[in-house]
Amino acid sequence: MNPRARLSPIALVAVTLGAAIMLAPLIWTILLSLKANSELMRDTASAFSGPYTLENYRAILVGSSVLHWLVNSLIVSLGTTVGVLILCSLAGYGFARLDFPFRRTLFIFVLLGLAIPEQAVILPRHQLFAWLHLHNSYPGLILPGLVAPFGVFFMTQYFRAIPVELDEAAMLDGASRFTLFWKVLLPLTRPAQATLGVFTFLGSWNDYWWPLISATRSARFTLTVGLASAQMNYAQTSGLGFLMAQAVFASLPILIVYIIFQKQIVAAMAGAAVR
Repeated sequence: MNPRARLSPIALVAVTLGAAIMLAPLIWTILLSLKANSELMRDTASAFSGPYTLENYRAILVGSSVLHWLVNSLIVSLGTTVGVLILCSLAGYGFARLDFPFRRTLFIFVLLGLAIPEQAVILPRHQLFAWLHLHNSYPGLILPGLVAPFGVFFMTQYFRAIPVELDEAAMLDGASRFTLFWKVLLPLTRPAQATLGVFTFLGSWNDYWWPLISATRSARFTLTVGLASAQMNYAQTSGLGFLMAQAVFASLPILIVYIIFQKQIVAAMAGAAVR
């Protein structure tokens, strides 16, 4: 099949229709966020006609806690992402390249972590973090996210796909294990790291369950918990435009991350498919 072949008219219409259906809620949200709340109280259909205003976005930046919650989410998500990338890269390299006692057994235990739901360990985790006085703190919000069995498995498989001859050549040149890992193998895993980083950032950014339990003070709310605590009943709210502006504002960092790393994600997925 020629990869440059054009789509048939029927397929093109189907793809366009599917894209329109997926984009409709987003467009609706953006239009609502650009309307005055007083107008939306009379008729939400007014979102399809002007005038439009940026007053709801100005209110976010000036008179609300949304910006503070956004900073909290960035700190937690970036801290979790960096920690996961470091730990999973080291663990993946160890499982893929090093020979140590009980390696296979430990790897099986890591994979078993994929089968354990978070709800099963939430009570002991809560008690442990309370005993360590980590609730309402950034470490308390970041540390649980560092447990990433899928990340370890993903990086292990990626390291295993790299030819062992590179290790042997580097060793013959006098490279140490750390030099081999840091300067030879790790740069080759950048597509995998970008993919794992984006998925980790997205999961941490959208996480609601643990921040709701651990962060009981408004000063440590993440954006998901803060927005949920601030919004009223959707059908009775008098600030529908402001609510939609908060939703758009919360989505921007995720969109920016995808735009920046989309090439690396495609490369990692294509490489995984070939392997």
